[in-house]
Amino acid sequence: MVREKVTVSTRTLQWKCVESRVDNKRLCYGRFILSPLIKGQADTIGIAMRRALLGEIEGTCITQIVLRSNLYGTCGAFICARGPGYVTAQDIISPPSVEIVDNTQHIARLTEPIDLCIGLQIERNRGYRYSIKRPNNFQDGSYPIDAVFMPVRNANHSIHSYGNGNERQEILFLEIWTNGSLTPKEALHEASRNLIDLFIPFLHAEEETLHLEYNRHKGTLPPLTFHDRLAKLRKNKKEIELKYIFIDQLELPPRIYNCLKRCNLHTLLDLLNKSQKDLMKIEDFRIEDVKQLLGHSRKTFHN
Repeated sequence: MVREKVTVSTRTLQWKCVESRVDNKRLCYGRFILSPLIKGQADTIGIAMRRALLGEIEGTCITQIVLRSNLYGTCGAFICARGPGYVTAQDIISPPSVEIVDNTQHIARLTEPIDLCIGLQIERNRGYRYSIKRPNNFQDGSYPIDAVFMPVRNANHSIHSYGNGNERQEILFLEIWTNGSLTPKEALHEASRNLIDLFIPFLHAEEETLHLEYNRHKGTLPPLTFHDRLAKLRKNKKEIELKYIFIDQLELPPRIYNCLKRCNLHTLLDLLNKSQKDLMKIEDFRIEDVKQLLGHSRKTFHN
């Protein structure tokens, strides 16, 4: 009995990528294994990971097109082309923070020497969203479209069992297909992080509540330089760049990231428009979080 306990306690889980390929610009494939697992664990992890891969990872896509003469200042990206000829994704003028996955994607064919100007509204979200078409949309030249934010196109898991009796163990195989906006390995990392974030409250709920109350009464905050930085950037006409720097790019700890997301703080500009008092009013936000946030923001400014 003692030997069996020692064997289980020293069991080290290992994962690796056993196959990776790029079929085309919009289809990447990866196959991963995780082992050794006790009987039943592979199914538990596989089901949870598949749901996280398909439903918990954010993606960016076009949610609305705008057809009118004066487009600038209203949309995140534009298409301006003149016929005759083909219009492809290469003709999209997008902000620096947005990268076109496949610039050969066909959009339209112009058979006459006319100008085509289209505004594109770009959003970052998760899952799938149906467009809501209203009469006033068509009157002002805007057309909402169905949005597929999911960067993971498909995910499967399978289990290989080996051993006999009570010594039976399992190997989990994960197959991931992505749309090219991120690799299967990146998708696996993001899904894992999101799953961990969902379970953290169960581990530290009572401890963090007590710690939060103590910090609100006893802690001190260093002076923030957010607004000084913002004033300089506005003076240099770089506020537009801040609008397209998402907090995802700050590499924040998962708990801080989730707190900001719950308060609809999605970009660096949203963050800089908040005072330190506003930040401390965020639920589950601690003084240490503000310090970390300041540190990560400074790194971004220096870059």
